[in-house]
Amino acid sequence: MMQKRIRALGLAVVLLAASAAAQADVKIAAVRNDLLQNSAQLKAAQAKIQAEVEKRRGTLEAQGKQLADDIQKYQRDGATMSVDQRDKTEKDLNTRKAQLDYDQRKAQDELQARSQELQGEAVSKIRDVIFQVGKEKGYDLVISDAFIINPSIDITDDVLKRLNGAAPAGK
Repeated sequence: MMQKRIRALGLAVVLLAASAAAQADVKIAAVRNDLLQNSAQLKAAQAKIQAEVEKRRGTLEAQGKQLADDIQKYQRDGATMSVDQRDKTEKDLNTRKAQLDYDQRKAQDELQARSQELQGEAVSKIRDVIFQVGKEKGYDLVISDAFIINPSIDITDDVLKRLNGAAPAGK
């Protein structure tokens, strides 16, 4: 429901801008919705995030497997342990379980923050390039996430060429 209202508001802004442009000879350009998904910057950011997630997941899974193995060993051998050994082992296992849970939550929070940081950097770069291309082509207004009716005002491909050409190699 909220997205429909936002789109309706966006459409109203576009129509208002178009009507103002007609009166003031304002040149308007637009970029398509798929710009972000097709940019090398966002793809690189997503790949970097995925690599960080996989690395962290591997570490946490190894710790979880070791803990599960130790719990299973305790369940198997616990009856033959002294009371002090059982208490010490239970305390150690509970501490390790709590630490693993904490590490998993912390990793999730850090990865989410890192994801937002990397995507924010990519979006900032994309906005800069949209501004540069629009300015170079003499447009007064560039609208993003718009429904483009007239393909002659669509500068998406020009922006993508600049972005993908400017993408650092190996990222």
